[in-house]
Amino acid sequence: MRVETRLVQIGVGRDTTTGAISFPIYHSTAYRHPALGESTGYDYTRTTNPTRAVVEEAIAMLEGGEAGFACASGMAAIQTLMGLFAQGDHLVVSLDLYGGTYRLFEQVWKRFGLSFDYVDLREPERLRAAIRPESKAILVETPTNPLMQVSDLSALAAIAAEYGLLLIVDNTFLTPYFQRPLELGADIVLHSATKYLGGHNDVLAGLIVTKGGELTERVRFLHNSLGAVLGPQESWLLLRGMKTLALRMERHQQNAFAVARFLSSHPAVSEVFYPGLPEHPGHQLQSRQASGYGGMVSFRVRSAQMVAAFLRELQLISFAESLGGVESLCTYPATQTHADIPPDIRTATGVCDRLLRLSIGIEHVDDLLADLGQALDKALQAGGDER
Repeated sequence: MRVETRLVQIGVGRDTTTGAISFPIYHSTAYRHPALGESTGYDYTRTTNPTRAVVEEAIAMLEGGEAGFACASGMAAIQTLMGLFAQGDHLVVSLDLYGGTYRLFEQVWKRFGLSFDYVDLREPERLRAAIRPESKAILVETPTNPLMQVSDLSALAAIAAEYGLLLIVDNTFLTPYFQRPLELGADIVLHSATKYLGGHNDVLAGLIVTKGGELTERVRFLHNSLGAVLGPQESWLLLRGMKTLALRMERHQQNAFAVARFLSSHPAVSEVFYPGLPEHPGHQLQSRQASGYGGMVSFRVRSAQMVAAFLRELQLISFAESLGGVESLCTYPATQTHADIPPDIRTATGVCDRLLRLSIGIEHVDDLLADLGQALDKALQAGGDER
C-alpha cells in the first residue's frame, strides 16, 4: 500500500473485540493476568499500553524501522536516547541545532560526563576532524532548525559506519512522508511528534524509531526504565493527527513554496531559507534524498528594528513558539527557540537578531501572502538596513 493509505488505515482492524474503526483509548494502568505465568501482553501501562502500541507500530512501519517508542515529548525522546551513552562518551552534533537540544546537552548531560562538538555536517571533512576515539554517535537535523541547512544522510551514514558510530537523525521537519533516514543508512530516527505528526497544536509527544534487533532492545529497556512514555489520551490524539499527515504535508509544502517566493521578492527581506527554492544551496541534495521540502521557511529582514513592527502587525499568522500545526505560526528564534544558546555562538551560526522562522499552515495561500505583505510593508517603514 502507498503511504497515504497506510496513514489513513492506522489502527483500523486492530480492535477485534468491537471492530472499532477509531482505535480505543485504554486508560487502564494495570491489566488482569489470566493465570500464574500468563499475560495478555499487557501488564503495566508504562511498559506497554494498547493505544500507545498502535502509535509505535505505525511510526516504525512508516519509517521502515524495527520498532517505535512513543515518549512524553520530543525532548523526552532525546533524553531517552542519551541513556545509550556513558560517562566519557562524545557526540558530534549539527552546528545549527534546536536550542532545547543544545540546552539539554550543555546544561544537563555535560555535568554527567558526556561531551559534544557542534559541527557543520554539510562538510564531511569537518565531521571527520571532529571524531575522537571516544566518539559514539552523530546527531543530525536535516533540514536544520532554523536555517534549513541540508546534510547528505548517505554520506553521514557511510562515515558513521566507518568509525563505528550511531547515526541519529531528527526527522521532525520532513516526517516519514517526505524523508526516511533509515533507508539512507541511519540507525535511529527521532521526532518531536508535537509538530507535523500531531499536526493540530494540541498534543505533546516524541517518537523514536530504531533499526536492528540489538539496538532496539537497548532502547526498549531505556524507554521502560526511564518511564518518559506517552499517555493513552495523547497517543490517541497523535493517532488521529497522523491519519491526515499526507494531506497536510502536501498543503504545507504548497503554501511554503508560494510564501518563499513571495518573501524573496519583498524589499523588506534580505534572505530566504527554504530548500524547495532552486537557489537554495541544499536544493539538489534535498531533491535526491527526500520526496519533498516541507512547510518551514526562515528569512531575514533587512534590519533588527523591523522585527518588532513585523510581529506586531501580523493578523492571521500567530506569533507563537512551535511549528507543524495546521495554523501558521511565526517564531523569533533569538528570544524563543534559541534563547538558551549564548548570543555569540548563536550569531556565529547564523541565528541573528534579524532572523524569523515561519511554520506555514494550511490556510488559503492568498490570505497568508496578504498578511505577510501588509506586515512587511509596515516593518519596512520602521527603517534601517543592516545587510
